[in-house]
Amino acid sequence: MAHARTYRTNVKIGNWTEDLRLEEDAKKEYLEKKERGELAAQKIDFLKKNILRPVNLTVTNDGRLHFGDVVMLVNMGGENRVPSAVSINADINSLTKVPSPCIQPPCGVSAGRGIQACTRTAFIITSVDGTSEGSTLHFEQSFALKTTSGFAGGLYLTSDLQSFQKCAKKSRLQEVNLDDNKCFLSRWKIAHFDPQERLEYEGQPVPANVKVLIIHCKTNHALAVLGDQFLWTTYGKEYEVTAHTFLDSHKAEQDNNHWILCTSDPAGNGPLLLNHPQSAADNEELTQTNPGI
Repeated sequence: MAHARTYRTNVKIGNWTEDLRLEEDAKKEYLEKKERGELAAQKIDFLKKNILRPVNLTVTNDGRLHFGDVVMLVNMGGENRVPSAVSINADINSLTKVPSPCIQPPCGVSAGRGIQACTRTAFIITSVDGTSEGSTLHFEQSFALKTTSGFAGGLYLTSDLQSFQKCAKKSRLQEVNLDDNKCFLSRWKIAHFDPQERLEYEGQPVPANVKVLIIHCKTNHALAVLGDQFLWTTYGKEYEVTAHTFLDSHKAEQDNNHWILCTSDPAGNGPLLLNHPQSAADNEELTQTNPGI
């Protein structure tokens, strides 16, 4: 009797009832979240499905930009950067379902290296001074850049003076984000990328698909993409976007500040810049010789 086994291996010991109940509750909670579509993986799939939905950019027949045009803001890259486009940097925490699924402000932006015309990269040139939709945009004229309505929320590209509490996450430069408030902080203007030609082009129509500067009206800083500052986003590794003017030794803005407001190919094959880069280059050369075009 002294060597008799007092328990078997299948005897439950400890707080087995509590452990079993917790496991059942966790499984029940998982199934309920899955049924409501509240799992993290489901939210990411829902976000990507909606924000990467293709968008038709505006087809411009006269080669100019107009109020109401839907464009992409593309930087053609540089020494340590590949081409990229200003993109909505939304994650699952940016989603709201009230009153309908959309991105809630404030929301960050980044420069995505996968250039495609979609909800995430499309911006509408919006009037801030009462100019009617369809009117030609001119150099040095104030305007706003708004995301498309619906899932993108119709948010405005906004910036403000750099401060200790409000600045870009990586570079600590002037922050650029998206907000629903259409105010002076969301006003921008277009300037010619060549300082020696800037006065000559002032007041002239802005051509589409050519290099320009996008200047923030309040701070007078140019929109910029940073090739040495990366953000890990839901969509991969992307460049940080800020408002900062980078000057070279000749006091001219560097390619970090050069942007192309890209429109659609009239043939319906997507962005004109990506499908017919030579046509865009010809358009830029034409404007150099005839600024009034």
